[in-house]
Amino acid sequence: MKKTIYATALAAVATLALAACGDAPEDDSTEPAGEATSAEETTGSAEEVDYLACLISDQGGWEDQSFNQSAMEGGMRAQEELGIQLNDAESQSDADFGPNVDSMVQQGCDMTIGVGFLLEDPIQAAAEANTDVSFGLVDATFSNPGEGADAPPVPVELDNAAPIIFNTAEAAYLAGYVAAGMSETGTVATFGGLPIPSVNIFMDGFVDGVAKYNEDNGGDVQVLGWDKEAQDGTFSGGFEDQGQGQALTEQFIAQGADVIMPVAGPVGLGAAAAAESAGNVWVVGVDSDWTASTDYADIVLASVVKEIGAGVFETIKADLEGSFSGEPYIGDLANGGVSLATGSADIPQELLDQVEALQEQIISGELAVETVNAP
Repeated sequence: MKKTIYATALAAVATLALAACGDAPEDDSTEPAGEATSAEETTGSAEEVDYLACLISDQGGWEDQSFNQSAMEGGMRAQEELGIQLNDAESQSDADFGPNVDSMVQQGCDMTIGVGFLLEDPIQAAAEANTDVSFGLVDATFSNPGEGADAPPVPVELDNAAPIIFNTAEAAYLAGYVAAGMSETGTVATFGGLPIPSVNIFMDGFVDGVAKYNEDNGGDVQVLGWDKEAQDGTFSGGFEDQGQGQALTEQFIAQGADVIMPVAGPVGLGAAAAAESAGNVWVVGVDSDWTASTDYADIVLASVVKEIGAGVFETIKADLEGSFSGEPYIGDLANGGVSLATGSADIPQELLDQVEALQEQIISGELAVETVNAP
């Protein structure tokens, strides 16, 4: 039975199970790629209200077993519990992002939420052009280009557009600690889809968690795939090619890694396939609890869970109730926006106790997980 590590004693929650991810809307193969489609109807318990929320996926689609699917679950929860209407557009490529956002604006959506860093520009442009409409953006904030070719972007706050972001470094720190403690080879690895803040932040936390384990236990576990100080490492080049994830993981395994954390959406399923084929290799899932959302439960050591669905739901709810602002929703360990779910491994109680103590320190502020990619 999968377990989630909370700030309370692990013994008290070891018997709890996280709810399995709900079914995503079925794909309508007759619908042209990128067009807005009505989300699958659910049996709602709330009285219907005159409010339309719209979700736009990135290239992974609603059944990516990762952050797109989690976002849709948040939208469908809002439909059921709040009585809203729900519409969606599934992007097949980068070229769909702008048209899908424009389509939602034309359809009169009260709230339009883009899922993923790659939707930042079209969501921001739409928000600036339609100040009487509300917008949300999962996994990214808004910015304008800095002055000069090499200048960093300048953060922008919009009254009608709220980032839905997560301090996943905190939960990834705990995952790195567990990975180091469970590694039999003394080598673990991580890789990303693209070098963007919402990906790098996972790897930052993971690397620091391994370092903390070494410090506490006199270990010498090495991490392949990410140099936190240089902010440089291994990337698959996107979030679609599972074959690339498999190839990268096979390379890490050949170098002795026996725990792999892929931060690359569906590409991570290729990593899991390689780990399963190799045997005696664990994977660390990201975004959702991989023991529930993938077919690789037997090799999942743990998952860095990002409660995207809760963020989407709360953002829609705030707008419906008239309390919406451009203030970001930031999920962390303290508010339950991120968590570490243990998987199928028989993790020693001593290691679990160490991780619980670290989580309590992070929540209390005694321990700060530092990263340049923090939201």
